[in-house]
Amino acid sequence: QLGVEEGATLAIGRIPALEEADHGYFIAPAVFTGVNNSMRIAREEIFGPVLCILTYRTVEEAIDIANDTPYGLNAAVDGPREEALRVAAAIKAGNVYVNDAPRDVTAPFGGYKASGMGREGGVAGLLEFTQLKAVFDH
Repeated sequence: QLGVEEGATLAIGRIPALEEADHGYFIAPAVFTGVNNSMRIAREEIFGPVLCILTYRTVEEAIDIANDTPYGLNAAVDGPREEALRVAAAIKAGNVYVNDAPRDVTAPFGGYKASGMGREGGVAGLLEFTQLKAVFDH
């Protein structure tokens, strides 16, 4: 509902009827087009099957859109490898997948900014569960 109110187009999916919403929380699978980065559906995390499609004209504009958020957990970049790696380096996220690279369990996982609560995985993840202490015995 909010996406449509903000001016986006509900391209796939439907807005549940009020009586459906009466029986609990439900988000129908949905795809929104005509989304811009000032809309709440683009700026806030939606924990449901919702896809918001934003468009851009230049790679630099895409990077700006990706970084214009308080979140920074994951990002994905698809394209020619060299350019995708350049874009990945410019995106402020804890993990950036280039051409759908799988996660390495030895790599630390966690986000920047308001995403995540530290790191898990790898040495950095292990350190999240340790408490350093210095003991001096004279």
